[in-house]
Amino acid sequence: MSTAPRIAYIINSVEGGGAALPVPAVTKVMRDAGASVRVFALTRRDGRALPPMQAAGLDPLVREGGTGDHGQALRWLHREVRAWGATHLWTSLSRATILGLLLGPYLGLPVICWQHAAFLKPWNRRLMRLLQSRATLWVGDSASVSALTRQRLAVGEDRLMTWPIFAADPAQPVAPPWQPGQTLELGSLGRLHPVKGYEGLIEALALLRQQGFTPPCPIRLTLAGEGDERERLAALAAQGGVADIVLPGYVDQPQQFLAGLHLYLQPSRSEGFCIAAHEAMVAGLPVLASAVGEIPFSVQEGITGHTVPPRDVPALADRLGRMLAEPGRLHAMGSAARAHILDRFALSRFNAAGQAIMQRISGTGA
Repeated sequence: MSTAPRIAYIINSVEGGGAALPVPAVTKVMRDAGASVRVFALTRRDGRALPPMQAAGLDPLVREGGTGDHGQALRWLHREVRAWGATHLWTSLSRATILGLLLGPYLGLPVICWQHAAFLKPWNRRLMRLLQSRATLWVGDSASVSALTRQRLAVGEDRLMTWPIFAADPAQPVAPPWQPGQTLELGSLGRLHPVKGYEGLIEALALLRQQGFTPPCPIRLTLAGEGDERERLAALAAQGGVADIVLPGYVDQPQQFLAGLHLYLQPSRSEGFCIAAHEAMVAGLPVLASAVGEIPFSVQEGITGHTVPPRDVPALADRLGRMLAEPGRLHAMGSAARAHILDRFALSRFNAAGQAIMQRISGTGA
């Protein structure tokens, strides 16, 4: 390619968490490779991902609109992408991907689709499978999501690469070990949404109580996140006699939150990469999680934590009870988790994967 790429990075929203917060790190690799990048967000939502993007010099453009006005969003995207002079469209998440696949060929621009979700709504899945041939390249944010992209969208190996969305930060605060006499702090980071499986976690704690399990120390569960499930989860905890549960809402310093825990829990029904569980391991925490998405590839069974089948409350309760019965063993597992993730997701590996994709994009001749 004779000129440097101008990549329009199209995302669903600038909501905090999920696929929006890693954008500065991802686009740094693109810009280090010589590309110009600008973020185009289809809607704002809570806007918590905006400040880091602005601090990174990305000059994000955020549409004033909702989540269901797809025709208006497509017209806005058409106008703004052309005005900016994009040479490539890079899409993230389903809505952005579908609109990008509609717009890119019309404008004669190559489309690179970055996939994050392990679950796709049936209509989105059908549309993306129908349109998948329009993409120049598909990128999975993990080995598990790349495998799903091959399977459910029928994307061939020749148009599929993997770029893990996560780079482990060795400077991240590390959780201290539990000490006898302390409250054992359990926690999770995520939206209060059914997909996160928090209802099953509360049921597992209630089941342990019904079975007469008595932990050797006080325990406290903190579910850090916002969502429509708050009142229902609080009611379930009260009904099940799970007294010490805290719902603080969104935390703006997640790494500090993780450093205050002793055990991280991720009982999700579905996940893609799950950045939160990986950040927990970098914080030196053992992880007890559902075996979904990338988690079973990262949690070394019995060494850095444990996994259980999703939605299996008795299995979750059994494993949780065993871990709570021996709190003094948790720190060693957490230390092993930190070492494993710092190696597997080192910044050098993150950069190398992104550079390979940028070389592929530049070599398309499009």
